[in-house]
Amino acid sequence: MEITAAEALVRCLEEEKVEVIFGYPGGFMIPVYDALYHARIKHVLVRHEQGAVHAADGYARATGKVGVCMSTSGPGATNLVTGIANAYMDSVPLVIFTGQVPTSQVGTDAFQEVDITGITIPITKHNYLVKNAQDLPRIIKNAFHIATTGRPGPVLIDLPMDVAQTRINFEYPRQVNLKGYKPTYRGHPLKIAEAAQLIKQSRRPVIYAGGGIISSGAHEELLKLAETISAPVTNTLMGLSSFPGDHPLFLGMLGLHGTRYANIAVTECDLLIALGARFDIRAASKFDAFAPHAAVIHVDIDPAEIGKNVRVDVPIVGDVKLVLQELLPLLEKTDRSEWLVRIQELKEQYPLRYQRENGLKPQLVIETLYRYTRGEAVIVTDVGQHQMWVAQYYRFKRPRSLVSSGGLGTMGFGLPAAVGAQLGVPDQQVILITGDGSFQMTIQELATLKEQELPVKIFMLNNFRLGMVRQIQHYYCEGRYMAVDFKFHPEFITLAKAYGIKGYTVQTEEEVQEIVPQVLSEPGPVLVNCLVSPGENVLPMVPTGRRIDETFEC
Repeated sequence: MEITAAEALVRCLEEEKVEVIFGYPGGFMIPVYDALYHARIKHVLVRHEQGAVHAADGYARATGKVGVCMSTSGPGATNLVTGIANAYMDSVPLVIFTGQVPTSQVGTDAFQEVDITGITIPITKHNYLVKNAQDLPRIIKNAFHIATTGRPGPVLIDLPMDVAQTRINFEYPRQVNLKGYKPTYRGHPLKIAEAAQLIKQSRRPVIYAGGGIISSGAHEELLKLAETISAPVTNTLMGLSSFPGDHPLFLGMLGLHGTRYANIAVTECDLLIALGARFDIRAASKFDAFAPHAAVIHVDIDPAEIGKNVRVDVPIVGDVKLVLQELLPLLEKTDRSEWLVRIQELKEQYPLRYQRENGLKPQLVIETLYRYTRGEAVIVTDVGQHQMWVAQYYRFKRPRSLVSSGGLGTMGFGLPAAVGAQLGVPDQQVILITGDGSFQMTIQELATLKEQELPVKIFMLNNFRLGMVRQIQHYYCEGRYMAVDFKFHPEFITLAKAYGIKGYTVQTEEEVQEIVPQVLSEPGPVLVNCLVSPGENVLPMVPTGRRIDETFEC
């Protein structure tokens, strides 16, 4: 039986067990939307295409499944670009469909034509312009395979309207055969044995765990490794939630706004075990002075990341979960009490702290949220000071409980990502922690939140300014604050009510202690506008170009 390529697209998504699609229709995507009319897939209508890709991203991070989104051609497609780059930087598996002008018009500067495959080459793992309708099922099968294997990432499929309308004999491929694409999953046994030997010889090891632990589902192996070799664990921002935040071996996040004790421990260690991390500049700061006394073991599925920024003594290319499963039997329970005593001394000497006077402190809001959720909520953040305070003061207990933009640092990510996360994990408490700057970038997705009746709780840390930019100007521009103060804000609670969402404003510690348990128990979405101290800085902070153990303190 013949069906249109648009109908085949929907059948393919059903074969891939796609549950939800985030999208915004337009003229050149009408055939696909018509095919979706009878589909067994939920479609979520966002209010801006950027919201669609961020929602798919949040869904993927919270569930571990592929996020799917779609838009029309031209401006619809280009509105996806920031979100695609965001997913690419953080290795999030997405499949993105864009409409395109008919093939006869491609290259003619037709109405709403844009070369979206050309635009997204640097920010997708792979992309396709479909020219032959019969190829579409194979392309979709390949796209899901590429997005989820090796180092995950976004794949884009651009579908011209005439191709979508062409009738084909539908058959969904059962296998993928991609010549030249063969990710390495098993680490080299000799390198694993070499790593085991280095671990046995070390006296002061530190485990440096990144987002690869979460992508590969290696959190149990990470915990077992840390407890077996008595090694403290520090996380990158993307690695947070891969190791229990209340575990005595946990050092918190390292780097630019990491804990002082994590940064000193990495500086003093004699062995750094890097697992699924890429030595980003915000974690390592000054590459040639990072872990200066340590031998380095680096495990990553992407060979391009190994040795890219930091010298590596034992490189292991492979899936971190499988590598750890091979490594753990080679190790023995080790007592490193002297090193752990030093770690405890550092924690006691350099705890995270802040001054409680001069207004409502944002750190206190996050500590209160942690106290009432005990680390069991899914925390979604935007980007800015609030993101760093979450990383510092919220102790995550289980993987995939932090949804945040890391590599690209995308303001406006939070609200649509929270929509996607809540749809992906409907039985879990999802909390969005945002800033007044980030929140206004995608504020229209409050309509999506309400339309879907999602019980996301939003805590906006409102300081009437672009806090992180102001902080940078404070330290590096001698306090010359330029274009960071909001002279006008909308009445956020009135605005929330206009969307049918309940809202509260708090500005004292007592009000926060009262409102948090109340809001968490209420049904439906709620916005809490927290009027926080406007001059608060995120500390500790590593000055630009300095070692990570050289920090500004509170």
